[in-house]
Amino acid sequence: MHKPLCLALLLAATAHALAADDATSKQTADFRQWQKRADAEQAAADSALTDLQQRAAAGDATAQFELGALYYLGQGVPQDYAQAAVWWERAATQDHVDAQFNLGALYGEGQGVAQDYSQARAWYEKAAAQGDASAQHNLGVLYAEGQGVAQDYAQARAWFEKAAAQDDANAQNSLGILYNNGHGVAQDYAQAHTWYEKAAAKGNSHAQYNLGYLYYEGKGVTQDYGQARAWWEKAAAQGDAGAQYNLGVLYAKGLGVAQDYGQTRTWYEKAAAQGYAQAQYNLGALYGNGQGVPKNNAQARLWWEKAAAQTDNKEAQQAAQQALQKIPQ
Repeated sequence: MHKPLCLALLLAATAHALAADDATSKQTADFRQWQKRADAEQAAADSALTDLQQRAAAGDATAQFELGALYYLGQGVPQDYAQAAVWWERAATQDHVDAQFNLGALYGEGQGVAQDYSQARAWYEKAAAQGDASAQHNLGVLYAEGQGVAQDYAQARAWFEKAAAQDDANAQNSLGILYNNGHGVAQDYAQAHTWYEKAAAKGNSHAQYNLGYLYYEGKGVTQDYGQARAWWEKAAAQGDAGAQYNLGVLYAKGLGVAQDYGQTRTWYEKAAAQGYAQAQYNLGALYGNGQGVPKNNAQARLWWEKAAAQTDNKEAQQAAQQALQKIPQ
């Protein structure tokens, strides 16, 4: 990547050779030294890859896992999810726990293999049986969603609890959701709060969002808009679009903060840029009403059109479609 730059410096120095002969010599020597280092590093990388491939072909499970990782990431080899699956499966059949988990994830996402939740479950079960917390959590998700298995919240809870006992933040958040919704357990907002708080303290953005919502609604805790804002700010800083939108709502309504449509616009824009339909609709409304921004029907139309094109939020989609019918051409 730096080679053309070095050549350019060399040619420039040569053009002024009579005035700066020493500089020319130094830059030429530097380039040659750089090239030698680059060649040596490439040779070492090629040798390491060849060695890894040979060990993987000979049945070394660790090498098979690592080679699969290189194919998945496209490091030193062209990115190839199918090859990643091949090598991870070879390692997984030798009980390599990380390969079992990764293979389950490939089947769950349909990367390099046809999406198959039953296969995802099978590989997660193998990794989970070896105590892998992430596999235990993902297995719980399959049971909660009824993917590859009959929906079973009791089984979901059992797997989440195993992972949560290992301090897995995703599992702690998922347990909070079960208690929040009363799925597989009696609905208990205080328990939901407990589990969300554990995960949120570890920086889990989903738990931070969920914890903020409990404070906003006053469920399991005393209603506290300031606490809602604090937790949503943490989630929003990690790019959580829902938290960004909710912060906009707090500023629009003056809940836990002074009413500030400028701040509302800022947070709606962040969420809208991520395709969050309700934020797109509300941002259009700010422009349509001239709140926090100069009234601008063209901008209102632009954001309502984006919201109207969304299919994952019917309420926002319908509201945007109705708004578009009323706005002046």
